[in-house]
Amino acid sequence: MKEIKTMTKNTFQRTALIVAFAASTLALSACQNLSSPTVRFDRQVNYGDAKGVELVTNEFGSSDLQMIAEKMTGSLLETGIFQGRPTVTISTVKNKTSEYIDTTNVMNSIQTALVKSGKVRFTRSINEMQQGVDELQRQNQSGLYKQSTTAKVGQMTAAKYTMEGELTSIVKQNNSTKDVYYKFTLALFDVEEGTVEWQDEKEIRKTSKR
Repeated sequence: MKEIKTMTKNTFQRTALIVAFAASTLALSACQNLSSPTVRFDRQVNYGDAKGVELVTNEFGSSDLQMIAEKMTGSLLETGIFQGRPTVTISTVKNKTSEYIDTTNVMNSIQTALVKSGKVRFTRSINEMQQGVDELQRQNQSGLYKQSTTAKVGQMTAAKYTMEGELTSIVKQNNSTKDVYYKFTLALFDVEEGTVEWQDEKEIRKTSKR
């Protein structure tokens, strides 16, 4: 009987030690998780060539934007119309496709390339003009600046030319094929005379199989 009691006592002690060890292990694990959370990477991320051809879908993408910008910029500079670094403003570039396409991004690429060529200057576009007006008012009406350093009202340079364009698309598909045809058209107008001084277009066709 004494041996049974001794065995029961030893068993109880061992069980208590196991429970205590398990509890301390769980507590330590919880502390480690709080102090240094584990970062899991479910996907591998790689940098790619920004100029590489994008073939993920046949929707409008970065490769299309780059091809349009290169075509329009090269065509404009080849005309020789930009004699004496004339001023140009960007009017509207309408997106007439069924997709959401930021045409401002396309025109930003064209403007950047033309400015870097050193052959043309850009004035604020219609969408940017209010920012310029607000800055003029702040400098001239707030009383915060020396009059000798403020920009004078009525001294902005007007644009000689304005750019206008549109992006259209035609989509055809059947059970196995989807074909998308894009056409980007851009024109340069003489503001004073209202004449078209230059115009060009870029066509893109993209076909995918299901």
